[in-house]
Amino acid sequence: MKKRALCVLILLILLASQSGCEQSDLDTVMPKVSPGVTDQEIVLGSSLALQGHASFLGTQTLRGALCYINYVNDNGGIHGRKINITAYDDSYDPPKCLANTQKLIIDDKVFALFCYVGTPTTVKILPLVEEARIPLVGMFTGANALRDPFNAYVINVRASYYQETRAAVAHLLKDLGLSKIAVFYQYDAFGFDGLTGTELALKEFNLAPVAGGSYIRGTMEVTEGLNKIIGSGAEAVVMIGTYDPCAKFIRLAVERGYNPVFYLVSFVGAEELARRLAAQRDITVIMSQVVPPPEGGQPKSLLEGETGYVTLLNKYFPDDKPNFVGFEGYINARVLVEGLDRAGRDLTREGFIAAVESIQNYALGSDLEISFGSDDHQGLDQVYFTLLENGEFVLVQDWTEIEKEISARKPGAAPPEEISQRP
Repeated sequence: MKKRALCVLILLILLASQSGCEQSDLDTVMPKVSPGVTDQEIVLGSSLALQGHASFLGTQTLRGALCYINYVNDNGGIHGRKINITAYDDSYDPPKCLANTQKLIIDDKVFALFCYVGTPTTVKILPLVEEARIPLVGMFTGANALRDPFNAYVINVRASYYQETRAAVAHLLKDLGLSKIAVFYQYDAFGFDGLTGTELALKEFNLAPVAGGSYIRGTMEVTEGLNKIIGSGAEAVVMIGTYDPCAKFIRLAVERGYNPVFYLVSFVGAEELARRLAAQRDITVIMSQVVPPPEGGQPKSLLEGETGYVTLLNKYFPDDKPNFVGFEGYINARVLVEGLDRAGRDLTREGFIAAVESIQNYALGSDLEISFGSDDHQGLDQVYFTLLENGEFVLVQDWTEIEKEISARKPGAAPPEEISQRP
């Protein structure tokens, strides 16, 4: 039967060539086969930090995604195909990420790129994505460069850093009454993105950062930046970096008697930062998140039950504790699988992108919906705020309580008991 089908195909090609048909006619005769797709599997590629100073972010993003993908594979896959991820370590290094991506596209011939981690690494591969016309889905970065200008092959799930910093600046000014804001940032595309987002947010209030300090990616050289910021008398510091240097900055600041409000964007990694600040007391550390709390929060249907993140993480990675980073990876996988399912059995890259664009008001939980469109490749816009309390980040419920704590620490302030009794 297979031999007969092959003969028919050869005959059709010969007839087409003899008749001088156009390329479009040949495409009809010979349907395009998407790389990375066979009768049994769909192969995806990922480059992310699995070793080095950002390894927690990479491993948890990947495991969060895999816990759902493993569940899907164990239950028959998508239209009879299993999803397999070929993942390479880039140690949060842009040149390594670029080399990994070239290998994934050219040698491994993956169908799509998935769950990349970091701004400097992911932005580096955008020319390859354009050239190969390959989908890039669900990145752990809120970089504006992945959103503007619009890229038809880039599918963002989470909110952007601009959205995070804009919401944070509004809370710092309106709810906490702080107007002297400095920025501490990683000196690369990630840090510049957060710096720009903060500057734009402050500009809406006719303000600008009172100081800026930076450090080189992959180092712990934070002292020079700390000196600049302490000298400015900033009441709050917006921090755009990874967990190790940010934790060192905070510890050194407190040691020197400098105790502003420390605000950090989601990429920092809440759990690892909390672990490094476990010994610190009487500090205010706020972090924005782009997914709800992965434990004890809402929507519970997205956390518990047969397909919930907490349930599946416990099943496939029982040694891991639920965390914001992994939860985001899990949500990325939910979007990926929904797109593959909608694309159908005749899977192509263009068909997959069209399928993702068709996702409208897709309910992941009772209060979490994802929507895309032909000119909108970002599924979520929500920003949540968490506060470091007793060694973990918990959802901010009342900003007035934070304002009271800040006021109580100011020189000459009334004791907390007296403040709490005031009308």
